[in-house]
Amino acid sequence: MAMASRQNRGAKLPPEVNRILYIKNLPFKITTEEMYEIFGKFGAVRQIRVGNTADTRGTAFVVYEDIFDAKTACEHLSGYNVSNRYLVVLYYQATKAWKRMDTEKARAKLEDIKERYGIGGDIDKEKEKMGLFTPRRN
Repeated sequence: MAMASRQNRGAKLPPEVNRILYIKNLPFKITTEEMYEIFGKFGAVRQIRVGNTADTRGTAFVVYEDIFDAKTACEHLSGYNVSNRYLVVLYYQATKAWKRMDTEKARAKLEDIKERYGIGGDIDKEKEKMGLFTPRRN
């Protein structure tokens, strides 16, 4: 498989293609050795990280030495059946990960400010407390 990808070295790749693959819908009990067995068929794998917390179980990151090997693996393993689960193989997108982290940080900062100044989350209730708003009755 890796040899076929080497023939396309001159081909221009889309911008989202990179050496890091993000894998979803993995069996929870899959081992790193099993992951190397599955993904190693497509080229040299530098690193595999399998999620082990409640939030990351069933996911993994696979880092290939060569971008063309990662592309071949992504194309061939998307939808691949492992223990009656179909893999979702995507290219890792750092901008999406950072954007999510920034959103979480902003949300935490907003909650801190609300708590510091005693501001609640429901604007209608706040206005009602101040006598500026009368809720509609149906």
